[in-house]
Amino acid sequence: MKSIFFFKKKSVKLKKLFPKIKITNNFRVDNIKSLSLAKKNDLSFFDKATYLSQASKTQAGACITTENLKKYLNNKTNIIIVKNVLHELSIVLNKMYSSADIDYPDLSLNRPNIKKFKSVKFGNNVLIGNNVQIGKNTIIGSNSIIEHSVKIGENCVIGSGVVIKNSILGDRVVIQDSCKIGLKGFGFIPFKNKNIKFPHIGRVLIFNDVEIGSACTIDRGSIDDTIIGANSYLDNQVHIAHNVKIGSNCMIAGQVGFAGSSIIGDNVSIGGQAGISGHLHIGNNVKIGGGSGVVKNIKDNQVVMGYPAISLKDFIKNNK
Repeated sequence: MKSIFFFKKKSVKLKKLFPKIKITNNFRVDNIKSLSLAKKNDLSFFDKATYLSQASKTQAGACITTENLKKYLNNKTNIIIVKNVLHELSIVLNKMYSSADIDYPDLSLNRPNIKKFKSVKFGNNVLIGNNVQIGKNTIIGSNSIIEHSVKIGENCVIGSGVVIKNSILGDRVVIQDSCKIGLKGFGFIPFKNKNIKFPHIGRVLIFNDVEIGSACTIDRGSIDDTIIGANSYLDNQVHIAHNVKIGSNCMIAGQVGFAGSSIIGDNVSIGGQAGISGHLHIGNNVKIGGGSGVVKNIKDNQVVMGYPAISLKDFIKNNK
């Protein structure tokens, strides 16, 4: 899908992105995508054994990887061997997207055009960027900022002091006061005593009937999107990092934190102040007790508690 938030340079030949590496198929690179989403004219990356199954099936035209992992890629993919995958990826992202490494202020912000948004109600001091779309009967609270190209569905309620950028919201979404949606995530690569900023070109997608409590922060995706599934509810002060995908009908209590790229199934309940580590898969119908620390995958229909999180039966047995 064409990005409406970040403007990349016209498609670039693969050789221009990797001038020091021998390229056998010098095709024009349309975009940079994850292994599961990349097509024949896209560049992808493979840096963790966690993604072995995706690597063997990827349709990417080229993939950045290491000497140790290259054997898992299929023979249709041009393999680009590097020492540090994420460092090389950050360099390529900066070549293709020149303004995604820092959240620059949206200088197109202005007062909303009442004629354009006839059925939308605005509080005081609301600012709207270019090409914003807002559905019928939506309410935007005072001092909120909706940056360029954001899409908000019908019958939504956006509280006061909210900032939304790089995001698409469905219908009947409620976002309470002081939330920050679509900002750049915590992405950098330590390299030779320097931290290299990692550009974030993904979006936040919030589906229908989601409610987000006050002072929550939801980071946009780095390469993929950050997703909140339909009818999921977030309590106050929840942090969702880049690329996290939360399923439908989830209930997440206050001060829960998600590290990047974890996938949460449907009908998951998470108690307050729990922490979910990165690149994990939490199954459907899982219940996670408050204050727990989840550091490994959880299968469907499990109830876990503690740090590290274990089955509730074992937790009770160990704490008698």
